[in-house]
Amino acid sequence: MTTFKDQIDKSKLPKHIAIIMDGNGRWAKKQGKLRTFGHNNGVGSVRETTEAAAELGIEYLTLYAFSTENWNRPKYEVDALMRLLVKTINKETKTLNKNNIRLQAIGNLQSLPKDCYKELHEAMKNTENNSRMTLVLALSYSSKWEITEAVKELVKNVKSGKLKAEDINEQTINSHLCTAKMPDPELLIRTSGEYRISNFLLWQIAYSELYFTDKLWPEFRKEDFYEAIVSYQQRERRFGKTSEQLKGK
Repeated sequence: MTTFKDQIDKSKLPKHIAIIMDGNGRWAKKQGKLRTFGHNNGVGSVRETTEAAAELGIEYLTLYAFSTENWNRPKYEVDALMRLLVKTINKETKTLNKNNIRLQAIGNLQSLPKDCYKELHEAMKNTENNSRMTLVLALSYSSKWEITEAVKELVKNVKSGKLKAEDINEQTINSHLCTAKMPDPELLIRTSGEYRISNFLLWQIAYSELYFTDKLWPEFRKEDFYEAIVSYQQRERRFGKTSEQLKGK
């Protein structure tokens, strides 16, 4: 039986894949459990997807773990998520080192609880020399927040004379985003059957291929990840050009 993994062309892998991990709460509700039960079970999908990406040779995997809007959720859920984050980071750091995976994070990290920020910072420090793959957690992140912060920094640099307004271009803006040192994602995956971007990497996904699946995040497994990559490889990426131009006609 041919699997989706068998169909992947390893010479045409995306360098960067981003995932909106959605559906933990709905999955838990289907089990008759609290939403926090879904978040706990979603950790297994994070582990499987990270392993699958590293095994294939993906260079960057970015996971939307907690948005700035998520702070508005019920306090018990936010507190449980933060505890889970600390526990998971602490538990998985050894595995990340074993698999030569570097951990990074983007977002308003200073807004995280002190113990959470401390665990995250230590894990990033402990894995900074790993080179097989970079796992990026988007925490207390939103694209509008990120772009607003970039604009503030650009205005400050123009006022101080470090930068001329007329010299601001696409690359200047890129260099002021959280993702300045990584390539834009070629593939964005969203689970749970929702068809929206939810304020995630809006600037960076200008030319990303979008893939939506009905699978709820705790159900998402390696073969689902491989299926998304097969779908990506079957598409023609034109970047504004025509098919004929790409084929040299």
